[in-house]
Amino acid sequence: MIAFGVIFVLLALLGTPLFAIIAAGAMLSFHLAGIDPTVLAIEVFRLAEMPVLLAIPLFTFAGYLVSESGAPGRLVRLSQALLGWMPGGLAVVSLASCAFFTAFTGASGVTIIALGAVLYPALTEAGYDDKFNLGLITTSGSLGLLFAPSLPLILYGIVAQQSGTEEMVSIDALFRAGILPGILMLVLLSMWSLWVNRHNRSSFKSFSWAKVKAAVRESFWEIPLPIVVLGGIYSGFFAVSEAAAVTALYVIIVEIFILREVQLKELPAIMRKSMLLVGGVLIILGVSMASTTAMIDAGVPSRLFEFVRAHIDSRLTFLILLNCFLLGLGAILDIFSALVLIVPLILPVAAGYGVHPAHLGIIFLANMQIGYITPPIGMNLFIASYRFEKPVLTLYRSTLPFFFILAFSVVIITYWPWLSLWLIQ
Repeated sequence: MIAFGVIFVLLALLGTPLFAIIAAGAMLSFHLAGIDPTVLAIEVFRLAEMPVLLAIPLFTFAGYLVSESGAPGRLVRLSQALLGWMPGGLAVVSLASCAFFTAFTGASGVTIIALGAVLYPALTEAGYDDKFNLGLITTSGSLGLLFAPSLPLILYGIVAQQSGTEEMVSIDALFRAGILPGILMLVLLSMWSLWVNRHNRSSFKSFSWAKVKAAVRESFWEIPLPIVVLGGIYSGFFAVSEAAAVTALYVIIVEIFILREVQLKELPAIMRKSMLLVGGVLIILGVSMASTTAMIDAGVPSRLFEFVRAHIDSRLTFLILLNCFLLGLGAILDIFSALVLIVPLILPVAAGYGVHPAHLGIIFLANMQIGYITPPIGMNLFIASYRFEKPVLTLYRSTLPFFFILAFSVVIITYWPWLSLWLIQ
């Protein structure tokens, strides 16, 4: 088995698609266990039968459609009208806008590209330091991962439900679990941004009810979207998949037929772009379910727990090492691959130390969020470098203060479980 493991690692390094490596590993495990490898197809079909699966393509499509419209600009102008009266208020606007946008698109790169074009010039014009601007936008690109209807939250829920642990966690429970930790990250970053820019009077704009009314009027069709969709999910009126369908239909009607900012002929191209992301995620998820079944049948999670338990006595030490591991993992592996590969392994181990699966999910995603800006290969660093035509080393230095603030917030989230579990108890 070690030889096969080495071969799979070499194939990955040579650029073999991840889903092919996972599928090959699962089929090999089934073969060695005397099980017909065609069971892989049964596992993929089991994924297709899950009702919540519909939420992934629908939410992603809605997010991409919104990004192609004028909604990002309207969102920034509304936030600026409400918060622009504070010195440093535009920085808080940027954080809140990016978090909201990433929650709906599920992809931090889309946020940097779509909102960066609006926010970066605005921050520069308002007199903010260029290094601060780059760090803020690069970091903000992944802030919404803990807020519904974030695609990684949904994906974690699906993977967790297939991992064979006794304590199950629903998607809507994960949505609620992410609210307070996500707000904590936003608040800490906002406090830092306000403190750093407290002397920047050039960014100060007097509060105006007229501007607020104009911004609300301009954003009339976007404002009900999070209220209706998230309110419906949290109240139990909508199932997650139903909320996704409502979101997609609402966005189509508003952006194409009411505001007419997206032409009907552009819809197939937007669908294609969004489904490329979804297709990749679903293929990996499908074969990973087969891989998870093979690992459970082989007793891998239980053996891993016994090994960890033999070397780590306390829950505190386990969580410290888990954070270090996840932080490094987030820097070298994209969030979707990390979810389907690592969660089935660490979930039973964490359960053995009394960590609630919803709390583990928030810890996992919070670390992955930081991984986007962790040198040397954090994905957001390279996307921002390309988008703003700045050297990657400049982005490394620009994001360091934000990195440490987010790392501090992860410590709070990890060792204060109440923050994640209060709304689901």
